Amino acid sequence: MSVHSSRVILASASPRRRQLLLLVGIDHEVRPADVDESLLPGEPPDAHAERLARAKAHAVAEREPDAVVIAADTIVVVDGDVLGKPRDAQDARAMLRRLSGRTHTVLTAVAVALAARTESAVESVAVTFRSLRDDEIDAYIATGEPMDKAGAYGIQGYGATIVERVDGDYFSVMGLGLRRLVELMARVGAPYTFPS
Repeated sequence: MSVHSSRVILASASPRRRQLLLLVGIDHEVRPADVDESLLPGEPPDAHAERLARAKAHAVAEREPDAVVIAADTIVVVDGDVLGKPRDAQDARAMLRRLSGRTHTVLTAVAVALAARTESAVESVAVTFRSLRDDEIDAYIATGEPMDKAGAYGIQGYGATIVERVDGDYFSVMGLGLRRLVELMARVGAPYTFPS
């Protein structure tokens, strides 16, 4: 049984994750999982991301036990602090100022569930921003792109112009590490094969 002969559900409303699955030929349905994304007291960022990815996968897999359920969670970490989605433009401005000219970590956890089995892992990627002027930050915020993204930027959109370098898996920064996904699908018994 390959992933192509299975029903696949993406437990996320992210258009970027959708796009990445389609990029590698994985047909899927979208069923966003509704889970509490609060950070637990003392929870390390990588454990937080992995717990959320697994919770999202379980929430959908309970209702769809015969489907391959793919879930992910991406967080941005700088100075040990987790930067989620900005609350408003002022919050986005503060995040972008903090990331300007510096390297931060993007953690993307991926979970794959099939039947009673769930496999998960976390990719860690170092991303460096060029130095940003305040007028550039304001112009970027005005595009609206930062408002629904962890760390207030999207690497696959206008945000590509503010990233100086990526050390690690680019697709994980977008929100779904494809190499890691393929590894996890094989572990649950739904291996990826190249479409013929």
